[in-house]
Amino acid sequence: MGVGSDREFIVKGRVFSGLGEGRKFASLKWFRRKIMEMLGFEPYPGTLNLLLTGEVSSTLSELFGKFLGYEIYPEDGYLPGRVYRVLILPDIPGAIVRPCIPNYPKNVVEVIAPIQLREALGLKDGDEVKVKILFE
Repeated sequence: MGVGSDREFIVKGRVFSGLGEGRKFASLKWFRRKIMEMLGFEPYPGTLNLLLTGEVSSTLSELFGKFLGYEIYPEDGYLPGRVYRVLILPDIPGAIVRPCIPNYPKNVVEVIAPIQLREALGLKDGDEVKVKILFE
């Protein structure tokens, strides 16, 4: 996939089941409040995990370094992270959450949205999803 402009990048990823850590994090009151303040929606308490291809994940990693997104300063002893506004194509608003964890996989993105994406889009593990990242 490629950049639509110098501030947009569309990625395709395959849905996979995670360990449930995203669900715990997205359920935290302080996180939900911060997402509402920054992005204007209350996230569903869970994430949609996407596995990217090597080429796309390398390019995306470079873009994450160039565009800082929104910084999340944690409470309750969690590590900080960054949030990037997205559209889950064709038109569902959401965000990618990138925790600042040493050795966090470059080929994984965790997507939050105001709705349960698996249910709303009828997704199962292995399905492909396109996400437009809106770098601000």
